Amino acid sequence: MLRRLAPALLTVLVVVLGVTALAARPPQGTPQRTADFVVLAGIAGLRWEDVDPQSTPTLWRMAQDGSIGSLSVRSAHRPTCPVDGWLTLGAGSFAAWNGSRSVDGCPSAAVTVEQPDGIGANLPDQESVVQYNQQRLPWGAMPGSLSESVRCSVAVGPGAAVAAARPFGRVDRYASGLPADPRPLLGACVLSIVDLGTVKGADPATRAEEARAADAELARVLAARPPRSLVLVAGISDTTQAARLHVAVADGPGWERGWLTSASTGRDGYLQLVDLAPTALAALGRPMPERLFLGRPAISTGGRPADLTEAINAPANADREAAAQRSVSGAFFALLAGVQVLLALAILPLLRRARPHAGPAGPTPVSGRIVAVMELLLVAAALTVPAALLTDAVPWWRGEHPGWIFAGVTALLVAAGTAAVRFAPGYANTLGPLGAVAGLTTLVVGLDVLTGARLQLNSVVGYSALQGGRYAGLSTVGLGVFLAGALVTGGWFAQRVHRGWRPAVMVAVGGLAVVVVGSPYLGADPVGAIALTAGVSVAAVISAGGWLTISRLAWAAMAALAVGIGFAVVDLRRPAAERGSLGRFLSALGDGTGGFAVHRSSTENFETLVNSPLTVLALAGGLLVWFALLQPWGGLMRLFGIYPAVRAAVAGTVVAAVLGGVLDGAALDVMGAAAALVVPMAALASLRVLGHAADRTRPVAGRSRANGADDDSGSGGVGPVGGGDGPTGGGGPLGAVHPRPITGPSPSAPAKVAQPASDTAGERHGDADEPAEPTASGSTPDADPTVPVPPRQVSRSSTEVAAS
Repeated sequence: MLRRLAPALLTVLVVVLGVTALAARPPQGTPQRTADFVVLAGIAGLRWEDVDPQSTPTLWRMAQDGSIGSLSVRSAHRPTCPVDGWLTLGAGSFAAWNGSRSVDGCPSAAVTVEQPDGIGANLPDQESVVQYNQQRLPWGAMPGSLSESVRCSVAVGPGAAVAAARPFGRVDRYASGLPADPRPLLGACVLSIVDLGTVKGADPATRAEEARAADAELARVLAARPPRSLVLVAGISDTTQAARLHVAVADGPGWERGWLTSASTGRDGYLQLVDLAPTALAALGRPMPERLFLGRPAISTGGRPADLTEAINAPANADREAAAQRSVSGAFFALLAGVQVLLALAILPLLRRARPHAGPAGPTPVSGRIVAVMELLLVAAALTVPAALLTDAVPWWRGEHPGWIFAGVTALLVAAGTAAVRFAPGYANTLGPLGAVAGLTTLVVGLDVLTGARLQLNSVVGYSALQGGRYAGLSTVGLGVFLAGALVTGGWFAQRVHRGWRPAVMVAVGGLAVVVVGSPYLGADPVGAIALTAGVSVAAVISAGGWLTISRLAWAAMAALAVGIGFAVVDLRRPAAERGSLGRFLSALGDGTGGFAVHRSSTENFETLVNSPLTVLALAGGLLVWFALLQPWGGLMRLFGIYPAVRAAVAGTVVAAVLGGVLDGAALDVMGAAAALVVPMAALASLRVLGHAADRTRPVAGRSRANGADDDSGSGGVGPVGGGDGPTGGGGPLGAVHPRPITGPSPSAPAKVAQPASDTAGERHGDADEPAEPTASGSTPDADPTVPVPPRQVSRSSTEVAAS
């Protein structure tokens, strides 16, 4: 009865762990009304490297007294041109200007601003811009949402007019520049938006001069600011083809000497351009529009260094790191994909010749040294991604040649990790390298997530703040290697215990991984947690043996759906401004705007599928598995038959990686990252299993089905020379000469009775990692608990020889 209820009980346990992880939310500061007036001052292209006490003394003093952060200026167009940045500011969502664009990607014509009455202004192109964003772009932004949320607004300069224009094109109050006395103008409305100019170009002297001019205009704004006002200064857009992080400073009551952050980033010191509109409304105590902004109100958090130079170095350093990451990341993944493809091609002849053949016929065995070198190369390839993550602990981006420094440090870490695996206890075991690599990867990524995911941000294998996708938690690549490492580690542990305990071990290890991935305190990836729940359920139900049947797949699907539904219910019960991505998506479905999210997800999946080098990793790994490892000569089916818990872990990894990538808009990126770890280790384990395919298994006295241990429960027999670390006791590198030929007994040879197993040198008791391997005929010998059984020497059939 309990055995029949086991799938249901395990499903319930996984669901409870998943929903608990997703439902818990870290406390967030609630934005309060702090000002009677808000002034948004924009300087296109301003970066933290442009700010210093000499060129920008006003901004320096403002940063000293206020809160600062790095601003991601993502919009609906890349790069974010000044007009796109101003439009996104006014929309509170990713928006872009329509019309033709020049070679640099920005609109070729200036924005037309008409002043028919000398008070306000009109933008004649606003209607077409609204239609373009509503009908052609996937974000459904409404330009002018910020100005529509207040009674009146002031715009100074053409860029500010773009941000302050209402959806029908009207600007309430407008001036082309700051008047001699800006006080009456800035005090006319509760919201003022000021265009302070542009800082562009690569020449430091030119940038310093433009920053000095903008700082002088900012000094006039601060001198004329209304009482009890909040002033926000933002580097509103990019001015080069390459995206960068920009300046964000808030000065006013309640914003003293802290880091700027918001719920949209979840990381201190980081803010998005779309956060500025809800920040202004929250500071004024005004309600948000019916169609919520994509951004969230910013708040000020503590922990900023007292020394301003040290504080400003942090966002400036983040900008340099993000810029270096962009230039190195593509080359790294392309090289990784190429190396893994070459390893896949190189391992094919080794797989063909790895299986020992009886008699003089058959291919010559591969040299043990060659196989040992190939094993180390496979281990190194599997450790490349976690090594690249650890490389971010070294400030490689500060050097003159950051790419070469990154490559050198990564190579050293790969070599160190490979050596650690090679000399780890149990390396000679068939599953030794697989367990060591999976455990090491899980440990590296898990510790990083538990300590704030600092290595994920702006990392080559993490996420970039320039992309504006994630700022905290697990990255797409991190999710792939972590779920693969956790599930394979769970399978390795499960293989070492009694068959009846394997599902529980998989649930225990996988459940902890679900918590790490899904908790907003840690991985902050609810979609990844739901996908991992399905993978853990699949792994648990087949870890004790058997195939992935329809009923077992249904249990896994039910677990994932239950976690998703449970989290959705919890998320929808929160206030609208505090909901997560899933709750906001379901709310959008309810009000008829969910099509934008579906369109965005499908577009992101297609673009990622076509452009990402991780797609090559996923496809190359799939081809190697399907056309080589799963073939009769490939060894993977034999590995899965001997170690069902490992088969379960691999199946769960595939399910979780595919679901996580598709649901998160990452296509095959999660699968590619998982394949970078799993495929090399599966190939290595297959090589070792093939190397022992002809080994004889000596049954252990006292082993039978009556004592609760099945054929794969872990009571393995001894190898051909008694003891060892291979699946049947024959350890050592592949290609080593077997001391006993695999031949049948001579017809005239007298039968000899085996000595009791307890007297056999090298006998192993209960090593579940190395269970008894089937003989060449495909059966696993059983032994009567009281009658000694003579060892069988088996001749491989001609059919099996031909198949290999």
